[in-house]
Amino acid sequence: MRIGIDLGGTKIEVIAIHDDGTALLRRRVETPRQDYCGILNTIVGLVSSVELELSQRGSIGVGMPGAISPHSELIKNANSTVLIGKPFDRDLSAQLGRPVRVANDANCFVLSEATDGAGRHGNVVFGVILGTGVGGGISIHRELLSGRNRIAGEWGHNPLPWPDENDTPGAKCYCGKIGCIETYLSGSGLSREYQKLCGVALTAESIARAAINNDSAAVGALKRYKDRLARSLATVVNVIDPDIIVLGGGLSRIDGLYSGLAALLEQYAFSDSLCVDVVPAAHGDSSGVRGAAWLW
Repeated sequence: MRIGIDLGGTKIEVIAIHDDGTALLRRRVETPRQDYCGILNTIVGLVSSVELELSQRGSIGVGMPGAISPHSELIKNANSTVLIGKPFDRDLSAQLGRPVRVANDANCFVLSEATDGAGRHGNVVFGVILGTGVGGGISIHRELLSGRNRIAGEWGHNPLPWPDENDTPGAKCYCGKIGCIETYLSGSGLSREYQKLCGVALTAESIARAAINNDSAAVGALKRYKDRLARSLATVVNVIDPDIIVLGGGLSRIDGLYSGLAALLEQYAFSDSLCVDVVPAAHGDSSGVRGAAWLW
């Protein structure tokens, strides 16, 4: 049995899967806010309850918003800032009494989709999370490419390519830089674009609904969003030339996002023609936690 944990800013989810990928149990609880010890205790409690209920002991993988620094062996780059600078994997392993594998949540997402999801037929898969943040991960022959510095796939913290007058000046990113892809393609980025067009503040979900009803500002904001997405993905295509790009996260479910996206991507990529599939995640919200389980 494989146990996966998806540690998010608002919820912690656990899944137990059989070796063939069949889900045996899945549940979620709220994440203790700014409470490192509380997070550890919650995960330990979830694992204990799963193993008790299923009468099995499992391997444990954890997906989280950040990475383990290969230099300090502490957590870095986590938007759940309470984790930064902590020996999270060692602390959790000590409490559980067994080895634990930890990976970035976007890496878990792409591993899930490349293993038995929408990217299972591709050798090189780029996985994208479009949500509160903008994450990315790379799978090659169903193995994660993490990189020497554990930042492979972090496309969201590159500048938006080929900016025009609608893109400048860029917004400040939480990483400290200005104009990161994440500031344009996250949910707050879409909301900011809509407000720029009509002066009204709406959530990304509300903007998507408004676009279905032909709200002109919503349609315009989503048109710019899709063009920025194509430009940003083109830079990834130019570097790793993936077979399949899998989109996940809340914004990946926007109606019309995929219509015409391939043509835009071909327009920006450095090739006379382009063969790459851009598809939604097969496992939806379960991809991250399933990928954590597949770390073993």
